[in-house]
Amino acid sequence: MFGLVVRFSLRPGGAEGFDRLVARTLPLIVSSEPGTLLYLTHTVDGDPGARIFYEVYRDRAAFDEHERQDHVRAFLAAREEFLSGPPRVEFVTVADGKGMPAGAP
Repeated sequence: MFGLVVRFSLRPGGAEGFDRLVARTLPLIVSSEPGTLLYLTHTVDGDPGARIFYEVYRDRAAFDEHERQDHVRAFLAAREEFLSGPPRVEFVTVADGKGMPAGAP
């Protein structure tokens, strides 16, 4: 499996627009990306201008396929107007845990 955590810092006043963009994009990820096993979006207690995504893919090829999707490319382009700087991306190796998708280590 292949995973990543992304932290977004939003510009003042950008949260509502960013959240609308996520709300438009997430259903397309759910319905058309079988290799995307988990795609969780989070708000951060005490930091209304932060969002965190936790993403788990079947493998690196599934992540690459996710990145090629029109809805993801549109999200990546549109999100820039809401951000105060570049997102922080950390690639992680999924080891184990409760709630892991079937077939996980």
